[in-house]
Amino acid sequence: MPPETHRIEFHVNGELVEVDIGPKTTLLQVLRDQLRLVGTKNGCNHGHCGACTVIVNGEAQRACIILAQRIEGKHVETIENLARYGELHPLQRAFIEHGAVQCGFCTPGLIMSAKALLDRKPRPTRADILEALESNLCRCTGYKKVIEAVEVAANELRAERGVRRLLGTKPLPPRAVDPTLKSVGHSVVRPDARDKVTGAPTFTDDLHFDGMLYAQVLRSRYPHARLLKVDVDQARLPGVVAVLIANDVPGEKNHGLVTADWPVLAYDKVRYLGDAVALVAAESPQLAAKALSLIAVDYEPLPVVDSVVKALKADAPLVHADNENGNLLEHIEIRKGNVEEGFAQSDVVVQKVYHTPMGDHLFLEPECSVATADEDGGITVHVGSQIPFADRRQIAASLALAEEKVRVCHMAVGGGFGGKEDIAGQIHAALLAQATGRPVKLTYTRRESLIAHPKRHATIIRLKTAATHEGRLMAVEAHILGDAGAYASLSKHVMTRAATHAAGPYDVPHIKIDCDALYTNNPPAGAFRGFGVTQVHFAMETQMDLLAEQLGMSPFALRQRNALRAGGITATEQRLTESAGLPATIEQVRIKVRELAGADATAPSAPLGPNKRRGWGVACAYKSVGLGNGAADVARAAVEMTDIGITRVRTGAAEIGQGLVTVLAQITAEVLGTDPGQIEVVLGHTDQTPDCGPTTSSRQTYVTGNAVRLAVEELRQQMTALVAVELNVAPDSLTFQDNRVIGPDGRSVSFSEVTSRARRQGYALQAFHEYRAPATVPLGQPGDAHFAYSFGTQAAQVEVDLITGEVKVLRVVAAHDVGRAVNPMAIEGQIEGGVMMGIGYALTEELVVEGGLVKSDSLKRYKIPTICHMPEIHTIILEYRTSEGPFGAKGIGEATAIPTAPAILNAIYNACGVRLVRLPATPQRVLSALKKKN
Repeated sequence: MPPETHRIEFHVNGELVEVDIGPKTTLLQVLRDQLRLVGTKNGCNHGHCGACTVIVNGEAQRACIILAQRIEGKHVETIENLARYGELHPLQRAFIEHGAVQCGFCTPGLIMSAKALLDRKPRPTRADILEALESNLCRCTGYKKVIEAVEVAANELRAERGVRRLLGTKPLPPRAVDPTLKSVGHSVVRPDARDKVTGAPTFTDDLHFDGMLYAQVLRSRYPHARLLKVDVDQARLPGVVAVLIANDVPGEKNHGLVTADWPVLAYDKVRYLGDAVALVAAESPQLAAKALSLIAVDYEPLPVVDSVVKALKADAPLVHADNENGNLLEHIEIRKGNVEEGFAQSDVVVQKVYHTPMGDHLFLEPECSVATADEDGGITVHVGSQIPFADRRQIAASLALAEEKVRVCHMAVGGGFGGKEDIAGQIHAALLAQATGRPVKLTYTRRESLIAHPKRHATIIRLKTAATHEGRLMAVEAHILGDAGAYASLSKHVMTRAATHAAGPYDVPHIKIDCDALYTNNPPAGAFRGFGVTQVHFAMETQMDLLAEQLGMSPFALRQRNALRAGGITATEQRLTESAGLPATIEQVRIKVRELAGADATAPSAPLGPNKRRGWGVACAYKSVGLGNGAADVARAAVEMTDIGITRVRTGAAEIGQGLVTVLAQITAEVLGTDPGQIEVVLGHTDQTPDCGPTTSSRQTYVTGNAVRLAVEELRQQMTALVAVELNVAPDSLTFQDNRVIGPDGRSVSFSEVTSRARRQGYALQAFHEYRAPATVPLGQPGDAHFAYSFGTQAAQVEVDLITGEVKVLRVVAAHDVGRAVNPMAIEGQIEGGVMMGIGYALTEELVVEGGLVKSDSLKRYKIPTICHMPEIHTIILEYRTSEGPFGAKGIGEATAIPTAPAILNAIYNACGVRLVRLPATPQRVLSALKKKN
């Protein structure tokens, strides 16, 4: 035993354990690293997220900030203790049955906080629940279903006092379901939910291999500097197995999803604080950190390009000297009609400049990659990624390996929202595993995550909008500047989407949009839920309220008059032919708001005393589904029937908490007339599944859903042909139900029997299908830019404190056209989660970067909404089906987060008369605007 350690005893889940600890060892380290109780998660390591919550002597405690020496002799309970004998705790059942589980990373911490509350207070009030869970952050669910689950569990515990029931496997009661459908359209519990409420899923940082090394990355000291020398000699300590710099990269020196401009390890200069300069792999994290501190780097600091305004200047320093357009990464143009004629024909014109901030995805699971060296010279990388096959391509290129020599294993993902599309530690871990021949784990700290991974684009939007006296939109002109940061990432595509959606979900005859994506020395910007549309819709939906005010029209009426609908023409001159439910979403929100408000929703309410004002605001949105703009949108699926009659589906798509496993199981079950619980879905492993493209652009339900549907239909045809011969009946007389193929006379054959008979005849029941989504055209060409769009309308009620400037969102009404609601409960969860993310975008979230230096480098400094920010949320699901989508479905994940912020900002104006054009609407900005107004 090292002299600085000592042994302690304490009880974990009822058992006495002995562990060796050091003076700085935390309870979280003991639980995860020594006892392998990895259901307790490490989200921030500073006590800010609650993912590590356990119960110590009856009290909920954050394990990451408790020194292990303080728990000697105490009793600790973790998530692993709640379902020890196969039965779930009422909290766990309630979380499953009420849809309070999405990615699952924060779920154990939420459940343990809730259990501590119910153990001491069996009859909690809503206020008690909010107080107990305030320190537990969740980025996916929106908290509403979490609260409902805790309330239900409390009622059950009081009623049964320890009598527990097993979780049923039948779908929950359907809501307005097409009677011809048996699975699709029903609210079905997630097949992965049981694992998630018990802490069972394996996230990448939960992995442990014998002989595993721990990696760390030396990041740049400057946001912009020439790299003169990297001296690693002093870092080669005993126990430090590898130290790598740029010259040690055997293959491609740069990586990138679209443009390979991002160095694996910096070799000429550094362009932002997150740039990797050197890698270390050592026997312990502490030794790796010590080695990093001994690496000497000589820099020549360069002028910092810290804004798009500076990037545009003729004498601006170049972020990439070899870029032929200076700091301009991409220029995008949209032209429709003649904008000068449109303004000439208008009666009212409004112009504003809008600013939106850089934002962080703040997924609760920090980035982690674990790489192992294979005996055949290949590399296996375990990672929670949104694009496993793109990871494989980039890893192989940098390691100078053929792609088939690299395997990417898709692990459970603790939230993504676009932030796990780019390479993070995958290549670095793989390089170190290749160099050492040993397993290597690389886990980002929360600070490292906030500094290094791509963000939401900060934008400056100059917008000019015009309409006639009758409220007909005539012209929209915009100039958008997007901060791409130091490297390209997906900026070209994100800012293209911003440009094509900048005129909002409206049929405007004359449009002129210019959009520039610019390199700076800020963190790179990439995909983020909403994909550029979030920014431009904030601007356009504010303009719509300004126009409505000048015209003396209701904001609802103005939007309804101009809403895109079947027959309408988008900014890219695509004529919509179907699945355009925007007018219905506007009307449904208008009706609900009138019911709640009892008056015109946009009129200020009566003052609540001298200091409080309330108001409602509304906003619309639309968001393309799929890659679009001429990109081939392809997904592949393989299906097979196992010997025991279980249908196994294999696709390379990534499940990131959105519920893709459930959707694919329901689609499969619908085709085969079976229960979704009889479907096994395998996702994301590059050596086990076919490529399904990225989990991005709200595309997986539509594209991969169709690939699965068509593959399963082929499987059904095989089974039909075999059984028709067996029973001597016509194939079209057979039906499928309850894992059996049934003939017209009642005779039937089970799925397992069909499989056995096929094997006896020398073949397996299996099918493969490659689905290609409807073709789209590149920007600037006539035709369909996208094969489908999601539409939505939201209204928000806020309360503004005139003394402090604080804004509280009281209610949100959200109506969304989803095509077909495959799983209504999951869609509600997506809407509620999107609303909460939109509240953060509107009021609290801003990644502050000054002079290229990230100031918002902790969860304390980057504030996302807590459970106490949750408003009353009313969801309305509308189904305007697509003819091509699986059972009429289209995407929903992104559209839910787009209209919330403009609805809130419009509500602030209607409450207190101040119009903010910069996000977020912090108390300081609201108060400043109020003072200027007065």
